[in-house]
Amino acid sequence: MSIKEPDQSVWNRFWQRKNDMDKVYPSSPSIIEAIKKNFKLEGLKVLEVGAGTGRDSAELARLGADVYVLDYAENSLKIVNSLRESEGLKNLHLVRGDAFKSPFPDNTFDLVFHQGLAEHFKDSLPLLQENFRIVKHGGCCLCDVPQTVHPYTVIKHILIAMDKWFAGWEKQFTMGQLKKLMRDAGFEYVYAYGDWMRPNLFYRILRELCFKFGIELPKYPLDGTAYQKIKDKILDSLQSVPVMHYTQLCIGVIGRKP
Repeated sequence: MSIKEPDQSVWNRFWQRKNDMDKVYPSSPSIIEAIKKNFKLEGLKVLEVGAGTGRDSAELARLGADVYVLDYAENSLKIVNSLRESEGLKNLHLVRGDAFKSPFPDNTFDLVFHQGLAEHFKDSLPLLQENFRIVKHGGCCLCDVPQTVHPYTVIKHILIAMDKWFAGWEKQFTMGQLKKLMRDAGFEYVYAYGDWMRPNLFYRILRELCFKFGIELPKYPLDGTAYQKIKDKILDSLQSVPVMHYTQLCIGVIGRKP
């Protein structure tokens, strides 16, 4: 099977279809929690690469960080700009550019992070090496990717083989592979986490199918119930347990630049 990495036109079409943020699920809450746990946010200079809807960056800006988002998809930046303007987030800055050749000097940021980006490239190392270049000495990079041992991987590769995957092609990582990628880029391991899809994968598939028939199911069907609160508390307590990384949808690693 030939590998077809998604280009700018793919992401522009994707974010044109996904411009209603009320219908689009945010990234894993573990990303923000990992950042809050490991960094003092006030005045932190942060870059999100491949921002998507920019909701993580907006949250960091609300918490006092000086946040930049870098994306080469114009329609993604339009979504982020609408969010910035609606909330008056003057410390949220938009930059259009290439993640592999970012328009920033060496040693610029305290933290660079991305979610749902590294898996879209056959060779992800140059992306992480570019992250390394623009992170300050003592600064960090957070890379969040899909985890290999999950039904999502099976479904994804069936759709890729049928040429029905939204991005054309995508890979996945084990925690060992992700840590190695970070080390190969020059980062020293700091912290690892993972998270499960909430709500689960099969509910999300059902919800997407219902959209095609004009039916909109609740984004979070059990939100606020005692069951959901207890379940989330249990999952949160397990997210950094190493064996759990082989059951989670997404995994992330924070690495520090020496």
